[in-house]
Amino acid sequence: MQADTVSPIHHIAKYQGDNPAYKYEGKTVSYQQLSQQVMAVAQQLSAQRLQRGDRLACISHNCPQLAALYWACVDSGILFCPISPRFAPQQIIELMQTHSYHSYWLGADTSANSTLTQALNHQKQFESVTLDFIRQIQQPAPALEPHEAVNAILTSGSSGTPKAAAHSLANHIASAAGSSKLITLTAGDSWLLSLPLFHIGGLAILNRCALAGACVVFEDKSLSLAEQLTRDKVSHLSLVSAQLQQLLNAGGDGSDGSDGESNTESDCLSQVKAMLLGGGAISADLLAELAKRNIKAYTSYGMTEMGSQITTGSARTDGSSGTLLSGRELKIIDGEIWVKGECLFLGYLTEDGFNLPLDKDGWFYTKDLGHFDENGNLCIDGRADNMFISGGENIQPEEIETALKLHPLISDAIVFPVADAKFGNLPAAILKLNESKLDNSYSRMPDEAELTEFLADKIARFKRPRQYYPWAEVSSAGIKVIRKQVIEAVKLAK
Repeated sequence: MQADTVSPIHHIAKYQGDNPAYKYEGKTVSYQQLSQQVMAVAQQLSAQRLQRGDRLACISHNCPQLAALYWACVDSGILFCPISPRFAPQQIIELMQTHSYHSYWLGADTSANSTLTQALNHQKQFESVTLDFIRQIQQPAPALEPHEAVNAILTSGSSGTPKAAAHSLANHIASAAGSSKLITLTAGDSWLLSLPLFHIGGLAILNRCALAGACVVFEDKSLSLAEQLTRDKVSHLSLVSAQLQQLLNAGGDGSDGSDGESNTESDCLSQVKAMLLGGGAISADLLAELAKRNIKAYTSYGMTEMGSQITTGSARTDGSSGTLLSGRELKIIDGEIWVKGECLFLGYLTEDGFNLPLDKDGWFYTKDLGHFDENGNLCIDGRADNMFISGGENIQPEEIETALKLHPLISDAIVFPVADAKFGNLPAAILKLNESKLDNSYSRMPDEAELTEFLADKIARFKRPRQYYPWAEVSSAGIKVIRKQVIEAVKLAK
């Protein structure tokens, strides 16, 4: 890739300026309009003394302004640092202090949060950035250095303070190129932005669409998912299990589902070219529903540090995550996954730079466990830091969780150790009900005896949970369940 290049949105604006760049609440904005808006925002950032290398905390839910701000940061060499507005104000302040975010911008919805606004105003080290997104200017697109940092995405933070992983435009281009080899995306296609931009999966959608000249479709909360897919002619989707379940439940159009599959659902799914499923394991029940509807769906293994997808393949009932995409390398040593490649991030933000923890050969340790099946598909076996020992036996919680989620009433499960005088630890499970299946056939959660019988032919006896707890809802910064927070909440409620 040339060192002297321009942002993909300006490139599309020059050659295919009338292409729709995004849709929001039924209205379309072209690449030419977006390009001119982004240039105006970049000019305003400069006028407010933000310079190349500065870190801008962007606290907002998904909206066109947040997307435009990302591209303005790309043009300006400023690090786009999105933070979930679902964090408590004190958490946001601590994150900004930890990662040296000295300037911040609040989205319209977030600025209405008086508690957060007041908390930030009381912090003298932070400068508020005010932007006018209506303004547009037309000027030559600035040249970029594609290997320079353009964003910092917070990791899931499963333990301790979330780290901020920095990426370059070159990282994102390599990620999109590998994805497109399997999931074709062209001008005229549209991808629903159902993942937050403070998550690598959401930012990957912006980059994929810009590089292909495709359209980003922002979620419209006034419509059901099925209604929006139909109205906005969405061709590509990234969903997690809960969102997919919402689409498939109750006829997919917000009806009570009493008449089975609705016309709205059938129409909206018939135009979908590809569905990328992520954010955790997909239950066999959901995969069966997709197969019944002949929906072209893919499962993937990815991570923030590798710019989203690493492996991808057609969704299968065995839970495999597909084969390695181009621009990536992956090896498994003693069951542990190591990665590197063109997508590999620049490092975690430090006070004055980046920290990229690699071994002497440039490999990054993921802490994920996995193996390849006979067809070369990657199968994820869990996390190295989740394993515990019970009676001298290694217990991998994800194996038990996968077995539990085969039950039609269980949509999610978290297995954790409970101290025991005889065995050291015994497995316990936290269960989340699949509310859509609670009907005349299933009126309650199965008890321990029923679940023990259900698991009898699926996992070894010593691995079965000895105690079950109802799910504890906790706030999260992203789309991933923070398992340690759920476990702590259940322990406190015991």
